[in-house]
Amino acid sequence: MSRLIFHIDVNSAFLSWESVRRVKQGLPDLRDIPACIGGDPKKRTGIVVAKSIPARKYGIQTGEPMAMALRKCPELVIVQSDFSLYVKCSKAFKEICATYTPVMESFSIDEVFLDMTGMSLLYQNPVATANEIKDRIHRELGFTVNVGISVNKLLAKMASDFEKPDRVHTLFPDEIESKMWPLPVRNLLFLGKASEKKLNKAGIYTIGDLAHARESEIQVLLGSKNGHQLHQYALGIDDSPVKEHAEEAKGFSAETTFNEDIVSLDQIFPILLEQCDIVATRMRRKGKKCLSVAVSFRTLDFKKRSHQASFQNATDVTDEIYEQAKKLFREFWKGEPLRLVGVSLTNLSEDEYEQFSLFEDAENKERHRKLDAALDMIRQKYGNDKITRASIMNSNSGIARKARAQMQNELETQLNDSKKKENYNEL
Repeated sequence: MSRLIFHIDVNSAFLSWESVRRVKQGLPDLRDIPACIGGDPKKRTGIVVAKSIPARKYGIQTGEPMAMALRKCPELVIVQSDFSLYVKCSKAFKEICATYTPVMESFSIDEVFLDMTGMSLLYQNPVATANEIKDRIHRELGFTVNVGISVNKLLAKMASDFEKPDRVHTLFPDEIESKMWPLPVRNLLFLGKASEKKLNKAGIYTIGDLAHARESEIQVLLGSKNGHQLHQYALGIDDSPVKEHAEEAKGFSAETTFNEDIVSLDQIFPILLEQCDIVATRMRRKGKKCLSVAVSFRTLDFKKRSHQASFQNATDVTDEIYEQAKKLFREFWKGEPLRLVGVSLTNLSEDEYEQFSLFEDAENKERHRKLDAALDMIRQKYGNDKITRASIMNSNSGIARKARAQMQNELETQLNDSKKKENYNEL
């Protein structure tokens, strides 16, 4: 049986979701005017996270500083990010998509893959079905999506990136030569700027050029593994399955980008505690402990640095993780202004056995563990925003809001998965 895969992608997700809310409030539609998401609208600082099509006509780029965007378009409307809104809209979007097949993979907050293989008795015409999904999302939720259709995930995603917005595109194997090969090589999925430069230097400018080149030559340019994969992609070959459930996490991380320079430990530590609290909570929900913690930071020269330390025993205690993170910062940060701070937990285990050191205060550790358990219970029962540590209440990093919304979404996804299974079992 030939596979049939849909890739559904929300058009300018953050901007679209904010636009729907504003239209309901009687405000101008951000999609129709030069507008962007990101930064502080009062200070007019930060970076562009998402932009409207009219803003794009001024040459405004995602990721560029807001000051630069304003120079290009002084009348640019700036709206601050609202992650709780994005989670709600993402949930509603995915709930509609999940009604069409029992096998759906959440690829990102605004993208899903649907495995429609074997669903022909219910949906005989793939293009008509894709249009039905697209139009239903627009009708019920107020924003548009693109749908790509093919026999694998790679080609389906490539198809959804064709002309936007509000379109359905196919990219079946017999269409690769006419639809995909003429595209610039940078349009190939997972091909980065560095690889593009190397390929261009070798006379490879289109995806077709890459497909017709010898794989061995591509491997010399890009490395054995990467060269093989990208050459396969250029030929339209991809056997990866649509994963209904996410792979087991290899680690947990959180990071925050700042609009203004961070120049002191007094500024860093509350943010770091907030991040440690979040990642440790997520880790405990998965029943894991970590053996390693790493801190990362980015300076004004855009160089990102990371430093790691290991624990004697695997831990899931927030305060232990935080103390080690603080130590790493004291040891490796030289005082230069920062624009990003992050923390990550790796080397995960489920080992319940713990050997205490003679110099370790076991009673104190147990007290901290009980505190963590109490906080976890309250958050899971009443919501992630209902309780926080007093020492970080005045933190304005936004990491708590974003990450706790993510945790809430994870819980709701688990519930929705179980409900979806029940519904399909009844059919």
